Amino acid sequence: MVSNTHLDIDITSQRLAIIHDGQVTHQYPVSTAKNGPGERMGSERTPCGWHKIRAKIGAGQPLNQVFVGRRPTGEIYSEAFGRQFPHRDWILTRILWLNGLEPGKNRYREVDSGWRYIYIHGSPDQLLDGTPQSHGCIRMHNADVLDLFDRIGAGTKVFIHA
Repeated sequence: MVSNTHLDIDITSQRLAIIHDGQVTHQYPVSTAKNGPGERMGSERTPCGWHKIRAKIGAGQPLNQVFVGRRPTGEIYSEAFGRQFPHRDWILTRILWLNGLEPGKNRYREVDSGWRYIYIHGSPDQLLDGTPQSHGCIRMHNADVLDLFDRIGAGTKVFIHA
């Protein structure tokens, strides 16, 4: 069965939209890479092009659950907890792990989005202010990533563009 739903991530407007049958059904603010768009390993840039959701991680975990290496740590993020670890790149609530679909652009070798561990994930809400700030991933407010997680399935296509 072919899905008529995909995600559209616009780096310029810092927006993620769910598109179903050509119509926007939901929109969320996001934060993409502070270094801008780009596909190379180590660039800390958000990769463009077509991707798919490789895996959905975190079902059943509480809001603000901290993840390290795609595993829940048992810690729940709070602003006070964040101040104890000011240099951590927080991955919270849910993870949607992306795989590139375009060989040579965002798949295989030094441009592989999956090997780069590019995710759509929750982030401390107070750190999302409409500007690009991530190290390559697509950061979302925790309630938004939870809502998105429940609306889409693994294998959903994702188009990222500037």
